[in-house]
Amino acid sequence: MSRALVVGFGVTGRAVTRALVRRGHDVVAVDDAPSARMAADAAADAVELVASPSPGALGALVADADLFVPSPGIPECHAAFALAEARGLAVTSELDLATDWDSRPVLAVTGTNGKTTVTDLLVSILEATGLGVVAAGNTDVPLVAAIDDAAVDLFVVEASSFRLAPTTRFAPAVATWLNFAPDHLDVHRSLEVYERSKAKVFARAGACVGNLDDPVVAAHLAAVNVPVVGFGVGAGAGGGAAAVTVAGGDLTVHGRSLLAVSELWRSLPHDIANAMAAVATIEAAAAAGVVTVSESVMAGALRGFVGQPHRVALVAEVGGVRWYDDSKATTPHAVLAALAGFESVVLIAGGRDKGVDLAPLLEGAASIKAVVGLGEAGPAVVGHFDGLRPTVLAADMAAAVGHAAELAEPGDVVLLSPACASFDQYADYSARGDDFTARVHRLSEGQ
Repeated sequence: MSRALVVGFGVTGRAVTRALVRRGHDVVAVDDAPSARMAADAAADAVELVASPSPGALGALVADADLFVPSPGIPECHAAFALAEARGLAVTSELDLATDWDSRPVLAVTGTNGKTTVTDLLVSILEATGLGVVAAGNTDVPLVAAIDDAAVDLFVVEASSFRLAPTTRFAPAVATWLNFAPDHLDVHRSLEVYERSKAKVFARAGACVGNLDDPVVAAHLAAVNVPVVGFGVGAGAGGGAAAVTVAGGDLTVHGRSLLAVSELWRSLPHDIANAMAAVATIEAAAAAGVVTVSESVMAGALRGFVGQPHRVALVAEVGGVRWYDDSKATTPHAVLAALAGFESVVLIAGGRDKGVDLAPLLEGAASIKAVVGLGEAGPAVVGHFDGLRPTVLAADMAAAVGHAAELAEPGDVVLLSPACASFDQYADYSARGDDFTARVHRLSEGQ
């Protein structure tokens, strides 16, 4: 019986552990800060959970292991990686295990921003054909758990850099790379390592899809030796012709109009890019022989799609000021995408940074009227705009909403788009967005 070591016992770690046990592996799980729920889950699964082992104890666990599976988000500086490398023990990812155990086709989507929306768009389009489709990966359902459902015809995997970094065998039928910008430098050793992690999505793909308007993605797309489908509003940026683009106000496929951009549920720049990416992925899936979707079905699914919560979601209009929740924007790149859709913005930003430089926010200064700094990174955010725009620091969300209300005038937009993670003050970005929404509604009630 082989012995597996799983490091990290969150959602994915537990799913991996259970999948390995069912397939006859002896599993030990390690977590540096296990919760009471984790301990209960491990006991229920009859799995040994080692809490915060000493360096010597961790070394012994690695020495005894035949398989090392780190959970997504475990920092690459974690001692387990160095111990495994010293011993010559290969790292195996959740995606590798699913590839070993299941042969059904996978459409994989990665990118610094937009993964969740494009994943959901693809599920909507494919479900409209009558196929059994499941979104997996960087969702509530890891791929190793999703493959247990025999009724699924294909999987759409939201593939974060955390999941891709340790992969050696993951082989999606179609791999889509949306964009690239600095992120997760608190987990990856460097920006170059982060880029290499993203690029792994193309390594063993049957067909590749990429954003030709993004120079990093376009360069990697140009280097692959499988069929490719490019998308981009630049229609040729990045050195190639975009099969899916926008022309004359229409989203077009190989020069044919699919639908008017105005027919999308919303047509901010990032909404258009996400729609193009989904269509390009379906085109690549057809080229790879995975599935064929008629253009009428694609157009209908795009018209009926409604976007994700906490991604430039209109909360309310109060006194002629529109308030938007963009709490899911945890990088400067995502904030800039949101700012591109507005002319005069009071920006609420800050939180816990991820080792990423926040200075690129200055690229959106033309749209920014004032800045409210929030959380641990609030001083850094306002520091970049001091002397350029009015700035104020807020102690909490209630104060941030109050300051923004004072700074905004009719016709302005107040945008919560933090450029940072939420973990300094909230459990996750959803909780942060919900708090913002509740505060705005109270403001609206007092109008």
